[in-house]
Amino acid sequence: MGTNEKLGGGGFHHLALRVYDFDASVKFYTEGLGFTVKTSWGEGDKRIVLLDSGDGNYMEIFAGGSIEHKHEGAFFHVAFRTNNVVTAVESAVAAGATVTINPKDATLGRDPSYPAKIAFVKGPDGEIIEFFQGFGNDQL
Repeated sequence: MGTNEKLGGGGFHHLALRVYDFDASVKFYTEGLGFTVKTSWGEGDKRIVLLDSGDGNYMEIFAGGSIEHKHEGAFFHVAFRTNNVVTAVESAVAAGATVTINPKDATLGRDPSYPAKIAFVKGPDGEIIEFFQGFGNDQL
């Protein structure tokens, strides 16, 4: 874990994309760029896959994106690692962020699945920021 005291560890955890062609995007990042599938969940337009870039930083790909060009592109949110989601949210709010999803427990993936605590805030320019705290011996 990093040394960012405000985040309680810190560093990038994942960057999320919402894509129109899920299979083509997964193929691009796995076969084209060498990422590996860490876990996945959901079905149809609710599919999500977490791809390891090779160093424990991830690309999260969400199905269900629009074929229409989006001003902001396909980037959905950026996630930062923390060892205390609640403290990270408090720090962000004190700096002017707005909470969009309060800290909550989550289980990501299936076979294997990974327990975590997550929260989302909106930054000063409308960017969506996730704080991610993994648990257990084999953390994401």
